[in-house]
Amino acid sequence: MPFRKIINDPVYGFITIDDELINRVIVHPYFQRLRRINQMAMANLVYPGAVHSRLHHALGAYHLMCSALQELKSKGVDISPAEEQGARIAILLHDTGHGPFSHALEHVLIEGMHHEKISLMIMHELNKQFDGQLQLALDIFTDQYPKKFLYQLISGQLDVDRMDYLTRDSFFTGVHEGVIGYDRILKMLTVHNGELMVEEKGIYSIEKFLVARRLMYWQVYLHKTVLCAEQMLKRIIKRAKHIKAKTQLPLDKFINQPIQEVTLEEFCSLDDYDLLAAIKGWCTHEDKVLSFLCRGIINRQLLKVQLTGTPPAASLLAEKTADACARFGLSPEDASWLVFEGDVSSSTYNMKKDHIHILFKNGDVKDISEVDNALINQNLMGAVKKYYICYPRV
Repeated sequence: MPFRKIINDPVYGFITIDDELINRVIVHPYFQRLRRINQMAMANLVYPGAVHSRLHHALGAYHLMCSALQELKSKGVDISPAEEQGARIAILLHDTGHGPFSHALEHVLIEGMHHEKISLMIMHELNKQFDGQLQLALDIFTDQYPKKFLYQLISGQLDVDRMDYLTRDSFFTGVHEGVIGYDRILKMLTVHNGELMVEEKGIYSIEKFLVARRLMYWQVYLHKTVLCAEQMLKRIIKRAKHIKAKTQLPLDKFINQPIQEVTLEEFCSLDDYDLLAAIKGWCTHEDKVLSFLCRGIINRQLLKVQLTGTPPAASLLAEKTADACARFGLSPEDASWLVFEGDVSSSTYNMKKDHIHILFKNGDVKDISEVDNALINQNLMGAVKKYYICYPRV
């Protein structure tokens, strides 16, 4: 009897697992760890429903990959069963390298290492454990496989990763501006000259997808309170490393030892729960800065944040730093952990990274930005930058 398992997903309904190797990947501890990694880091402090995990997202992206491959095959695109399996495994494992609280602590727990590099390390390790059966998935994930469109479904301006996180994050936050017509986009996908493209009929759905992404970034991912909470979280880890704050394994190795001594297995044993337990413990730490930041996260007593279109005045930063020194008995150096400025930026459509190509009925191919009367024009292609300042509330 053929292998078949179904998973009930709140966004798409039933997700079908019909491959024994894929099921073995899903039940592996390295993948199951994603249950304990929050997809949206600290966004639940603003949107309480945003408590879904990286595992939810990985399964959702897998489901969309299955649908995309089926659609392409129905249009005559040559995709072998092995290629289909490889692409499905690659998208399942694309985010396994995320550490606790996902993007919020990128380059903080493990400095200078992107989560995709760790995902690749995990895939290599799993490939060893599965006797080389994941090699095709690795080739697709690293863009080493000749059929480029398979890689573009995993990583590109219009990949199933983005389709799922916009759809899923919109669902769990309740922010309807992020809703996209993912089902229509999938129906409009095609392959031309070996590259993933969108049929002419899908232009408006693509424009809606790009605008939804823009709105979700500024309304959710870069919401000023979310931004402040994630900056506080980063400072907690950096401060703990700075003063060598003691905590429990496995987190203690990431705080008090050279990161070169941490193994992949130790990384894969770390999740949000370890970090939250440490933060709760540090709420009563003798270090004033660390305990203040930790209590702020645990009790949602966050720093005051101002988001502006221009850099904050130096006089405002000096004033708030002086206030923190006086209120908490801190040196100016320590007060800088609680009073700080920065900037964030987001672009709707980044042509330098990749393109979304539209295939017209007459065989012409145009970038979405070159389509007549396109909503995505030069103004929307540029990055939008905003500035922030955070400081203790009065």
